[in-house]
Amino acid sequence: MIDGRPPRDSPIQPSFEATRRAWTPGAAAITLKPRATRLRVSVLVMLLLVTVVVPAATDDCPELVGRWPYGPAYAVAQEGIFAYFGSGTTLLIADVSDPASSEVVGNVALPGVIRGVAVSGSHVYVAAWDAGLRVIDVSTPASPIETSFVDTPGYAYGVAVSGSHAYVADHSRGLRVIDVSAPASPIGVGHSDTPGEAYGVAVSGSYAYVAGDDGGLRVVDVSTPSSPFEVGLIDTPGEAWGEGWGVAASGSYAFVADEVGLRVIDISNPAEPTEVGLAHTAQYAVGVAVSCCYAFVAIEYGGLRVIDLIDPRSPVEVGSTGAPGHTRSATVAGAYVYVADGEAGMEIFDATSCALPAPRHVTGGRLP
Repeated sequence: MIDGRPPRDSPIQPSFEATRRAWTPGAAAITLKPRATRLRVSVLVMLLLVTVVVPAATDDCPELVGRWPYGPAYAVAQEGIFAYFGSGTTLLIADVSDPASSEVVGNVALPGVIRGVAVSGSHVYVAAWDAGLRVIDVSTPASPIETSFVDTPGYAYGVAVSGSHAYVADHSRGLRVIDVSAPASPIGVGHSDTPGEAYGVAVSGSYAYVAGDDGGLRVVDVSTPSSPFEVGLIDTPGEAWGEGWGVAASGSYAFVADEVGLRVIDISNPAEPTEVGLAHTAQYAVGVAVSCCYAFVAIEYGGLRVIDLIDPRSPVEVGSTGAPGHTRSATVAGAYVYVADGEAGMEIFDATSCALPAPRHVTGGRLP
């Protein structure tokens, strides 16, 4: 039995453990009152020098406000007032309209361990390891139903959905493209082999970005889903892991989690991706979520790191958490970050405390 996980015959608990203290020993009690802290940016143009106001590191950035304490949880997604996350082979649906008092409202057992989760409309798409891609109807959150699946040839590790297609990082079998225009009858329509093992995938526009272990970051043109083809690559020095959201794309940048930290890749020219920034972390970075000016990086045995991206070429860590588990992935929605923390379950953090401005100087900075 994995530490922190209930026995197989134990009923799934119906409510979150409302948590008032951060995992860091001796942390002060958390105030759950929402705060409307805004990031202020002032620009002074003088001899091409740009002054940018960015957050300074704070002890309570971010703040733990809720926790589901049963794992293993490897993947989490959020949409509307619901969070969707794995607990072993079970997909759980939690009402997070009040993140500090969330509760699980529905669950469905699947045949494989849940490694990746993506939401589109009334369906959740689950990368279920050796059980391929599973499609879950969540139109009634209290009674989710598995409607279909595609047994991919590899091990489904990560999944992203864009339009009428799902994109699966299928470990040793590369990127698989699946038509989900009819969720009850998904069908594989294309694939692209990637050197290394495909762990994570993000899709932006006509391109899929695949974190390929020691194969680095691969850029795949998916404008014709039935005929995807690689157009660019960058061989990151460390292994580019991707448990769930090991790669994220925003604007002109891709953000890759690998063994030395968070790498910032300029993808303005997809055929020639170029590394332009690096935020070192003490341990393996295995997952990343990006929202506006911040990256939230899952560290394998080190919790969550918050990275300021006001200047993507000079990313700066501004906050971190401890973690009792084996942190695997994260997603962000509004002011809250949802973290899949392995055997310790799923945790919810309030990130508003991270937006405490302090000035520093950069040259040529621009927002992603």
